[in-house]
Amino acid sequence: MSDKLAARPLATTYAEVTELRASDPQIIEKAWAARTPRATVRGNGRLMIVAADHPARGALSVGGKPTAMNSRTDLLDRLRTALDNPGVDGVLGTADILDDLLLLGALDDKVVFSSMNRGGLAGASFELDDRMTGYTAAGTAKFGMNGGKMLLRIALDDAGTLPTMTACAEAVDELAAAGLIAMLEPFLSSRVNGKVVNDLSPDAVIKSIHISQGLGSTSAYTWMKLPVVDEMERVMDATTLPTLLLGGDPQIAPEETYAKWDAALQLPSVRGLIVGRALLYPPDGDVTVAVDTAVKLVH
Repeated sequence: MSDKLAARPLATTYAEVTELRASDPQIIEKAWAARTPRATVRGNGRLMIVAADHPARGALSVGGKPTAMNSRTDLLDRLRTALDNPGVDGVLGTADILDDLLLLGALDDKVVFSSMNRGGLAGASFELDDRMTGYTAAGTAKFGMNGGKMLLRIALDDAGTLPTMTACAEAVDELAAAGLIAMLEPFLSSRVNGKVVNDLSPDAVIKSIHISQGLGSTSAYTWMKLPVVDEMERVMDATTLPTLLLGGDPQIAPEETYAKWDAALQLPSVRGLIVGRALLYPPDGDVTVAVDTAVKLVH
């Protein structure tokens, strides 16, 4: 693939994306090899990342609407709008979404994080046995990404927690061996009326940090992805690891969310935001404004 070819999108419509996938699937690997990557940390060292790995775990709801993320083309439209903002440093996703964005020319000079464990399907009896079904560390390295992200929900009364911890610990080592970031998103979780619920109290988040940051035989490449909760100064005192703040499924007014993000971003170990539904599906539908607001908070 020539540099000239790599510099322009391989597809401009979703029909063309499907046609390429059907007629020339090898072009995806070639496009990853030709993509212009970027260093994770540059400029002011802060990151604004959009997240889009929820669908692969069967989590399609936003703000109480269970089918909000059903449309792949609608999600891609929203992601492309976000990535068009020069203040958005990159994206987190699963292979299906990242390959689409790659073919559409949206990933050049962007930070890219792979999503690794999507086995804990939303609502499943085995939800907390969340082993790797997405990217591997080897795949993350092969495609020139910056690192991989793992969800680690820790439930003391669910045996699925241990294989999840083991898988995450192995991935931390494998990513570190390749010189890539291992981003851990920990929660203390339990089942309430059959549904997995994360404990967002400050002490629960602190305990989840201590458990997760000890995984693997090195922490040299480990980052945290943490929720914004009460007493964030005390919460962040639990770690020296670089941390990105997650947005979660928005349940409060955007202005209140932005104020909480802004306050937490002032803490020294917080390096930015990694937000999905709160920016891609804002209540007023204006992705451009929501993303621009978050960018201004980070940069």
